[in-house]
Amino acid sequence: MLGLKLPRLLSIHQVPKVFQEQGILFGYRHPRSSATDCIFSLFQMTNETVNIWTHLLPSGYFLWKLFVLLFAWDVWNDPFTWPFLTYMVTCCLYPLASTFAHTFSTMSSQARHICYFFDYGALALYSLGSAIAYSAYVFPEEWIDSAFHQGYIFIAVLNAVLSTSLSCYSRFTEAERPRFTKAIRIVAFAYPYAFDSLPLFYRLYLCTTRGCSESVIPTHYSHVLFAFLTCFIYATHLPERLVPGLFDYFGHSHQLFHICGITGTHFQMESLLLDMTDRRDRLLAFSPTPSFSQTVGPMVTSLTISLLIIAAFSTTLYSVPKFSRREKHRD
Repeated sequence: MLGLKLPRLLSIHQVPKVFQEQGILFGYRHPRSSATDCIFSLFQMTNETVNIWTHLLPSGYFLWKLFVLLFAWDVWNDPFTWPFLTYMVTCCLYPLASTFAHTFSTMSSQARHICYFFDYGALALYSLGSAIAYSAYVFPEEWIDSAFHQGYIFIAVLNAVLSTSLSCYSRFTEAERPRFTKAIRIVAFAYPYAFDSLPLFYRLYLCTTRGCSESVIPTHYSHVLFAFLTCFIYATHLPERLVPGLFDYFGHSHQLFHICGITGTHFQMESLLLDMTDRRDRLLAFSPTPSFSQTVGPMVTSLTISLLIIAAFSTTLYSVPKFSRREKHRD
């Protein structure tokens, strides 16, 4: 083990354009890495190492939290917990998919795209999981059982499908139109978040204008703040765009993007737990407990459609000759 030779790292000019990141000049893994090399890179300092661990560790935390709740709650006899558990599954899934994508994305240009197809699909499912939990616990009382509430989950499923489709499509345009690609990805994930959060934004508005004593409100504000920071950092590529090369290994925007996103998810989880506990009696007085078809049903539907979308885009990678030839590596 002491004589183990780790794969050499490359500069930005030694990797194809599809692997290049704005402001990151060194620390790239070989674009034809083996699966073993990719796994070893978990323990080698590259420009992806912190990206991997900032999602691998949180996925373990959320998984631990999920199992604690499963053992603490009477899940089978309490359907009111089902939306939250559905949401928690997506909290475990999206950082795990991101970990997989960042770890194995340097096996080839096609593998890179497919890895991120799954990453985007998992993010879309997380958005839907948030909507399912918001529908059950966050809606203001005057909106419960309204026309908007009744169609909310259906629209959230459509948004998840749209998000997966747009984000996967964006990988076909990033080489020639990077700004257009960035705009598509921001819209693909910012729009579902904005829609899902409408009930929350309305509650925060009511608290601001009318005043309220709900202890959960500061936690909701913390979640919204970190959600905004996540989007801002992803869109701006700060700070590495200001000083290219200085943040190749530590402190670049994608690492900060991961940290802010996970922190926002943590605050979202805590606020949902508070709402579920504190508002339970009031919410059940307005509407019946959530059914299996209202929680797991939309998630299974969205997952099935997303996998079909990912399969279609993955097939396209190999069926379009000009795309397959576009990013040949210069050894």
